[in-house]
Amino acid sequence: MIIILLAVALLVGGLIGTVGVGGILLIPALSGLGGLTTHAAMATSLFSFIFTGLLGTWLYCKHGSIHWGITIPVCIGGLVGGYPGALANAIAPAWILNLILGCIIIFAGIYALFPAKGGTITYRPGDGRQRLQLLLIGATVGFGSGLTGVGGPVLSVPLMVILGFTPLTSIATSQVIQITAATSGSISNFANGFVDLHMAFLVTAAELVGVVAGARLAHSVSSGVLKKMVSVVCIIVGAFIFVRALLQA
Repeated sequence: MIIILLAVALLVGGLIGTVGVGGILLIPALSGLGGLTTHAAMATSLFSFIFTGLLGTWLYCKHGSIHWGITIPVCIGGLVGGYPGALANAIAPAWILNLILGCIIIFAGIYALFPAKGGTITYRPGDGRQRLQLLLIGATVGFGSGLTGVGGPVLSVPLMVILGFTPLTSIATSQVIQITAATSGSISNFANGFVDLHMAFLVTAAELVGVVAGARLAHSVSSGVLKKMVSVVCIIVGAFIFVRALLQA
């Protein structure tokens, strides 16, 4: 079972490094193969994303792919939106929220398959309207993450791609969002004793290997191919979340 779990963690790391999306797949693996409770699986998975985010950020920085003018406003917006999202989560049933989330991600994946109208967005220093747009993207991602309990990249990558940002820029931004989202959530999880450090060490080691391979792949394929990869992974992950929510209903 542990070998299969490590293989899943390796795949998850590869998806994070390549398209930013895929971390949600680790939770059922930790629960079904690692014997963790749902809360412990979520907490342990989230904790591991601090390190995949740090490594991913460093690798994408080496390639000069992270546009900090884009990334910083998105991360600030995410921090602002996360708290009200968590408050809303306490009111609505989790399975309904995940059904909605699954539909949104599937739609975003399908939409991103089509060519963007009007070309792609480029960063414009000093453009207040674009800075506001980035803050709103981050706030939406933060609210959705707090509302549903999933990591930021699941929402940020498809959202930024369909709004016209290049796939590589969107994925690079998602590496940084992982750090902020995972760190804030892990503080609470450690206080509640949900993180299994032994299991976290095992899956994180496998994930980091996958991130290195994934980041290399992301920088070696064309933008068109990368966009299609993002779309397909979003559709698969969205369907996974949707079906899992139905089973939990």
